[in-house]
Amino acid sequence: MSRSDARRPIVAGVDPDPARRTALAWAADEAERRGTPLRLVHAESVPTTELRRWDVPASWEAQNRTVHAAGEQALQRAAAFVAARRPGVEVSALPVEGHPAQILQEQSHDATALVLGSRHLNLALGLFGSAAVALSVLAHARCPVVVVPEPEHVPEQPPYVVVGVDGSARCTAAVAFAFAFAFAFEEASLHGAALRALYVWRPGLLGVLDAQSARQECRRLLHESVAGRGAAYPDVELRHELVSGHPAEALTEASADALGPVVGTRGHGAFTGALLGSVSRAVLRRARCPVIAVPLTSR
Repeated sequence: MSRSDARRPIVAGVDPDPARRTALAWAADEAERRGTPLRLVHAESVPTTELRRWDVPASWEAQNRTVHAAGEQALQRAAAFVAARRPGVEVSALPVEGHPAQILQEQSHDATALVLGSRHLNLALGLFGSAAVALSVLAHARCPVVVVPEPEHVPEQPPYVVVGVDGSARCTAAVAFAFAFAFAFEEASLHGAALRALYVWRPGLLGVLDAQSARQECRRLLHESVAGRGAAYPDVELRHELVSGHPAEALTEASADALGPVVGTRGHGAFTGALLGSVSRAVLRRARCPVIAVPLTSR
């Protein structure tokens, strides 16, 4: 990821429902801030929600034409929305046949970020519905994925971004954190926001240390983890914060009025194989603001 790589587009999955535009608005705003193109993608694997059963013709050929026309209409409406909101953003529309998760995974290879809505988030199961599209994309994307909930989130002023720090020295965790932290700094700079680096500790996890010594050790790990990382962003105020509790609950609470939390997707509390780990999954399930997941493979 680099600001200089301005031709990598922001890719937004288009919801055919014209009433649901929060994720699209986020993507349009981000494209303007970064000076990147915006690519609108619609998967034509199934009839859109705007179709009714009696609108779909009996023959497969006619049905495909109807589905394609509905997809084109959804893209046209989305492009018109972006043009009205951010007229300076270069917009392209891409109707693609196939499964939405696979299409978005492929799009992630040359994207600055993928932007998805989260109206399909199943709060009871903690997973995404619609064939677990968002979960699959989060597990395999090669660029940051932004999950934007409905309704639109209004952040606190002055704005801030939150990034979780766990102090892990393991290679994969450290690399994943480096990617996440760099993207968090970038987002904070683009928004004119502060960055809160949050270290969550739970009493008893540091062995025989008493509470005061444990806090001192956590502060040391926090400062070591973030030392020197903001050199490229002198305009961003970096705040070091130490809190106790469960990582997912603390990160969600700290992000309640934020522009959004940034989470890494490798290492401690992140992915295990192809599944989203408990901390990141819980943050996604509970957050009322956009959540930015940055993978180890992010460029």
